[in-house]
Amino acid sequence: KIKKKINDRVRKLYRQAVKKVRQHPTVKSLSEAYQKLDRAAKTHVIHRNKAARLKSRLAKLLPRVAAKAPAKTAIKSKKK
Repeated sequence: KIKKKINDRVRKLYRQAVKKVRQHPTVKSLSEAYQKLDRAAKTHVIHRNKAARLKSRLAKLLPRVAAKAPAKTAIKSKKK
């Protein structure tokens, strides 16, 4: 019974982390999701290939967000 509770908790945490990245993809939330997925795979809550697959899909979300965001670094023109 104790092991089931621990596994349920790990499963809940990684699912919440994945959901958070999908809603608001940031580097910080992605890092947290990676940690939760790695923990779930390490303790055999999920298969390591599933963790890798989810991490890959989440990582693909970041460039898409970066492309939509306005460029904050502008090249300053030098006046003579």
